[in-house]
This record gives sequence, structure tokens and C-alpha cells, in this order.
Amino acid sequence: MRIDLTQTASQIASEPNSKPVSTPDAAASDLAGGEDRTTLSSSEQSLSALVSTAMSSPEVRQDKVDELTQAIGAGSYQLDPEKIAASMIDEHA
Repeated sequence: MRIDLTQTASQIASEPNSKPVSTPDAAASDLAGGEDRTTLSSSEQSLSALVSTAMSSPEVRQDKVDELTQAIGAGSYQLDPEKIAASMIDEHA
């Protein structure tokens, strides 16, 4: 599964199904009307940093590929059938 992180925080916020987040003052005034409200806040800067980190990560972890290639070539790569089966079951459970 691949996650597309090319959207910026402003693009995410402008999606058609997004709802504006109210300020604490607005939420307090709405509570007087009997409505339950939740206020979510996040820092666009931290979201941008997370997106930047994810986008700079290599798609292929070459160090792992090289390690496995070397183990297979040396005949030291061992499969654990029970672990493989458990992972397959967990994935579909």
C-alpha cells in the first residue's frame, strides 16, 4: 500500500468534505445552544515537516534489498513458514 503525501495541509483543508474547525470562543457560544462540539487543532508546520520527511524517504530501502540479496547468495537466508502463515492470517483478519 502506498500513501500519497503530495497534498499540502492547505489542499487537505480545502477538500469538499472538510469542515472548518471552530475556535474555542465559537465552540463555547455553540454549547449554549445545546450542541456538542469538538475542537481539533494541529500545527501546519508540523504537518509540513511530517510530509517532508515522508517524501524524502526512499521508496525502496536499498540497504534491506542488498542485505537480503547477500543472504540469499550466501545460502544463509532462512524462511520461517509459521511466521509467514501468521502474517498472512493477520493481514486478512
